[in-house]
Amino acid sequence: MRFLKHIFPNKQVKDDIIVVSGLPRSGTSMMMGMLEAGGVEILTDCVREADEDNPKGYFEFEPVKQLAQDRSKSWLEDAPGKAVKVISELLKELPSGFSFRLIFMNRNLEEVIASQNKMLVRRGEPPAAGDDEKMMLLFERHLEKVKQWIDRQSHFEVLFLDYKKVLEDPDGQAEQIKAFLQRELDLTEMARVVDRQLYRNRS
Repeated sequence: MRFLKHIFPNKQVKDDIIVVSGLPRSGTSMMMGMLEAGGVEILTDCVREADEDNPKGYFEFEPVKQLAQDRSKSWLEDAPGKAVKVISELLKELPSGFSFRLIFMNRNLEEVIASQNKMLVRRGEPPAAGDDEKMMLLFERHLEKVKQWIDRQSHFEVLFLDYKKVLEDPDGQAEQIKAFLQRELDLTEMARVVDRQLYRNRS
């Protein structure tokens, strides 16, 4: 995939809705925290509270979970200029009547699966033995389809970021985010959100 889907500026960048997406456990919550620290207003209701798996919070917004069922999607009318987290499976439910700046988090799939498995164990739901390879294949196919879909959408501008690179170079990645969003951000505060100690599942 291209690093930036488009390199030319949107004429109404300030009105774009900022979307953070990716697989679960791929760094989407960290990215939402970075955006908030940088000065971006975020959409979250704090219904899902911080826990051991995400000690800095999940930054989820309950109406997002109903995107497929909610025909009106009226909450999007108040979303321009703000950031919201949307799982990759629901990106296709975002209507073409809006412009989106998508920050898509990529992470090594072995790490994603290891992190998800540990989360299940902490919740008393041990993953079934031998399912990791099956999940890996499902994730690979899903990501391929999602990225192909994104590439066809004229109402999306997209920046793909790697979870590990954000951890290793938060300052440089914050600069890329600023350039992509074309707005003033507090880069120092964004980088400060990144906590390498939370990189607990490494390939």
